[in-house]
Amino acid sequence: MALLRDIVFDCARPAATARFWAAALDGYAVAPYDDAELARLRSMGITSVEDDPTVLVEAVGGGPRLFFQLVPEGKRVKNRVHLDLVAAEPDADTEAEIRRLTALGATVQARYPDNVVLADPEGNEFCLSLRSAL
Repeated sequence: MALLRDIVFDCARPAATARFWAAALDGYAVAPYDDAELARLRSMGITSVEDDPTVLVEAVGGGPRLFFQLVPEGKRVKNRVHLDLVAAEPDADTEAEIRRLTALGATVQARYPDNVVLADPEGNEFCLSLRSAL
């Protein structure tokens, strides 16, 4: 039986996209850079973590990791897989959560009775389910 380890995002700006998702998701953070990782980047000629071609976001309490990797091509079509989110607090104001996500860089793509489709700064679609629809 296989276990889910990572959800991988192809992107043009891994560090910025990783920061978006770390801020968007409750209990997630960009993995810290230790001396060994910084040395690995320097060996590749990379002097700033902002230029890291592969950035990891980890769940503080366990759960799937999010991995952001640099790819040369841009996104051209709708995602074949997307994340479905729900506000962390049961009594959360969905509109307030949409405003929080858009302040982080998301854009609203469509609204439906039970969810809102958004896109992250790279254009990857994701849904925010409305608590009342659960």
